[in-house]
Amino acid sequence: MKRFEIVIGTEYLDQLTELLERSEVRGYTVFKNVGGVGSRGIRNPDDVLTPAENIVVILACKEDRAQKVLNELGAAMKGFGGMCLVSNCHAQAAG
Repeated sequence: MKRFEIVIGTEYLDQLTELLERSEVRGYTVFKNVGGVGSRGIRNPDDVLTPAENIVVILACKEDRAQKVLNELGAAMKGFGGMCLVSNCHAQAAG
């Protein structure tokens, strides 16, 4: 399986979720109001004067679905200006 960690600006969440739906991703987790330093400078969710917020979306999928996600994400990430990390993982269902 593949694990995706996608960091983008909050303003791109709707576009990303549409992309994931087109790729037939069945589930993901969204962390809102995260901060850090990257190509767009400092993103501080506690700064009330500069409301530049990031989100992190985490998902895991089988390799064939991961390729669909990668195909969709390729061009989109340039517009989003964020980053996407992809790694191998093993999933275990709760229960």
